[in-house]
Amino acid sequence: MLKIWGSKGSSNVQKVLWACGEMGLAFEREEIGPRDGRHKSPEYRALNPNALVPTIDDDGFILWESNVIVRYLAAKHGMGSLYPEDLVQRADADRWMDWQQTTVASPMGVLFRALLRDPPDAFEPAEIDAAMQKADAAWRILDARLATRPYVAGNALTMGDIALGNAVHRWYRLPVERPALPHVAAWYAGLRERPAYAEHIGWF
Repeated sequence: MLKIWGSKGSSNVQKVLWACGEMGLAFEREEIGPRDGRHKSPEYRALNPNALVPTIDDDGFILWESNVIVRYLAAKHGMGSLYPEDLVQRADADRWMDWQQTTVASPMGVLFRALLRDPPDAFEPAEIDAAMQKADAAWRILDARLATRPYVAGNALTMGDIALGNAVHRWYRLPVERPALPHVAAWYAGLRERPAYAEHIGWF
């Protein structure tokens, strides 16, 4: 059985759990992360030298990096659905997965740690304002994208949505004023209706 190491509250772990839920994959999860410090143990570092979560063991194949794990599992179990068969659509979904890491993750990480983490990490107000501006700009890009399609890579949920779905949940949980982004809001509302999303992300 697929084994997943990581805390269910970790945004990167949630991507993998949600993908598994969408594909109906059975898995065993071992709780590990910053709260217990076990991610820094020699035993875990032997699996993932970065001492980060998630890590998976799929029949002896050890893999880390959340978006890569999602791609791998989607290619293996979700060909034609989460993992598009069409090369152009697959590259499109890939693009949004990478965009999540290069553009969305950094400002959303600051905002999460400053405004949602309990206890919060210490950030200067200027750092929070800068992160808010960058996140706002990023979500506006996605809003424009979703104006012409229901999901980031077309008419159906793909791995591209998986990468961004946990971040948008945190965006709407921030105790701040947000711009009106009707297409992002509609996309998010649709995600929240999916049972696997509700189970692995919406509860947080």
